[in-house]
Amino acid sequence: MRPCLGPDPQTRKPHYQAPAGATDCHAHVFGPSTRHPFIPERSFTPPDAPVESYLKMLDVLGIDHGVLVQGSVHGVDNRAVAAAVKSNQERLRGVAIIGPDTSDKEIRELHDLGFRGTRLSTVVKGTPSFDLLESIAARVRPYGWHVVVHVDRSRELADLAPRLAAIGCPLVIDHIARVRLGESLEGPGFRALVQLLSGGDCWVKISGQHRMSAMDFPWTDMQQLVRAVVDVRPDRVLWGTDWPHPNQYDGMQNDGDLLDAFAQWVPDEALRRQILVANPAVLYEF
Repeated sequence: MRPCLGPDPQTRKPHYQAPAGATDCHAHVFGPSTRHPFIPERSFTPPDAPVESYLKMLDVLGIDHGVLVQGSVHGVDNRAVAAAVKSNQERLRGVAIIGPDTSDKEIRELHDLGFRGTRLSTVVKGTPSFDLLESIAARVRPYGWHVVVHVDRSRELADLAPRLAAIGCPLVIDHIARVRLGESLEGPGFRALVQLLSGGDCWVKISGQHRMSAMDFPWTDMQQLVRAVVDVRPDRVLWGTDWPHPNQYDGMQNDGDLLDAFAQWVPDEALRRQILVANPAVLYEF
């Protein structure tokens, strides 16, 4: 399996100064693989990405908080991300991957550490698919956790929308449902996203849009999509780096550029503060 690239180690200090209390709502830690091995059936092989490197990157960006999403290469073994969150509980929160065999005791322990959600995916191996949506939702509902929705194609969201709306848990849609360049905002995927945002307790992450772009920084062709999401529910929009940018092989963006691109996509400072500070404070209880 071809190893994927690691993050740019020379994080550029962004031109945009993030407000106090800003949160990166989507990042991962991997390994160390000698202590927390990767599962054999993974989709990619990342280099180790320890929490110390992540926090160093946040310091350069001027971001106070981070949310660590369990990496699929670790499957349902949440110990790597749990150790990372435990190392700095004031600054970090977690999102787990749980399966049918995950015990109630483990979920309670993760909750007490600062975990506030679990993820389902059709993109990467090692993460349960939506076949388990209702059963997983039932396990985490008593804790008030949200369900993170990670789809490969936005059309999947349209197919899933009725089931998602019925599970009784908050929803977080990763990466604006991976709406790609050239898709109409009148298409079924984006219309389903708008319906979920408008009709219930649903959130959406601005993250990974540079991967959908046909341009270089600042990925201007993604601006219309981002602004459309913000226009629908500014009180339900989050932002994330997706550090250390797993599953990339041919070029690596700089995290300073990602924050500056966000500032260009969302030029209103009041909206920036809502997305970076107020919204994640509600969802992740910072």
